[in-house]
Formats: sequence, C-alpha cells, structure tokens
Amino acid sequence: MKIAVDLDDTLSVVDRVTRASGYIERYNLPFRLIDENAHALVSVFDWQIDDVLKFIREGGITIFTDAEAKKGARAVLTALREAGHEIVVLTARQREWFVNPEKVSRDWLEKRKIPYDEIVADVPFEEKGRYCREQGIPILIDDSVMTCLAAQEAGVSAILMVDRHNAARAGEINYRASTWKQIAGILNLLLRTI
Repeated sequence: MKIAVDLDDTLSVVDRVTRASGYIERYNLPFRLIDENAHALVSVFDWQIDDVLKFIREGGITIFTDAEAKKGARAVLTALREAGHEIVVLTARQREWFVNPEKVSRDWLEKRKIPYDEIVADVPFEEKGRYCREQGIPILIDDSVMTCLAAQEAGVSAILMVDRHNAARAGEINYRASTWKQIAGILNLLLRTI
C-alpha cells in the first residue's frame, strides 16, 4: 500500500526562529518576531514574502536542509517498507524557494538514511488530499491541519503530526499523534482496516 508523508515538520524538526533571528540581527533589519510557533516562515516575523525569499536565497534555506529528523521517523518508515508498503514523500516545497525541491529533499532524506520510494514536490498544501486520491494513496501523514482536513474530505485517511503550531486545532482531525511511535500505532490500525 502507498503511504504519503510530508517532509517539513512531519519528518523533520524545522526551527524557523533561530537562524532567521540571527540573519535579522546580523543585517540590522527592522523585523520583529510576531509568532514563534507559526508554521509559515512569512508569519514568524513581521516581514513580507520578498524579505523571506531574500533570506532563503542568502542562506536561509539551511533551516530546511539542516533540519534534524524527528525521533522515530526513520525506524517507522523502515518498518513500513520492510512490510511491503511504498513511501511517497509528498512535500509542498516549491521551486521558487528550493530551485530543485526534489533534489534538495532527496539529499536531506538520504543524509539521514530515511527510506522512501518516491518524492513528489511542489504540491500545494490544499492539493495534497486530491493528489493522494488521484494517485490511489489511501493514507497521508502531514502536520498541516488544512492539508489533513482537505485529505479527509477527499476520502484519504489523514494522520496529523501534532506540534505547537497546530495543537489548538488538532481535534479537527480524526487521527493525530505527536510522535512517530504514536503514528506507527495509528498506521497499524489503519492498515488493517483499509
């Protein structure tokens, strides 16, 4: 069975504050921290998308490329592949930010020895559920509440990776977990019923 897995904040731990704060201080930029738990980099500080893109181009991309893997992610995905399931890394990473999001994602996964069968990038958050339905992928693991809601509406079983940025709305998703060990338990249940 195919299982789609998001990358940023689902497989990885992305710190959107530390390096961006250092960049802002280093260049004495006028931006202030407005939401340290924001999921979108553009919402962390009171800056605009052009400022974020400049930050990314000037080395800020490392907040994604150097991010640590979430504890347990590799073990769970390894067990799934050994059981014969296909892992599709489904990310919204876009060309405007990452130039070649498939390669950047592949490099990150391989450096951390996280198994996968396919990488699909540049799929907007709101389109991931539709993509899964069209590709015959019955399960999606993601950290975006909006993505999981859209997936549920498309008939895809969505598992929300709960963290600070989405905890307030986590109850809107049928399946949710805050660790990969918990995700493994939900997957065991879903794989028996799908």
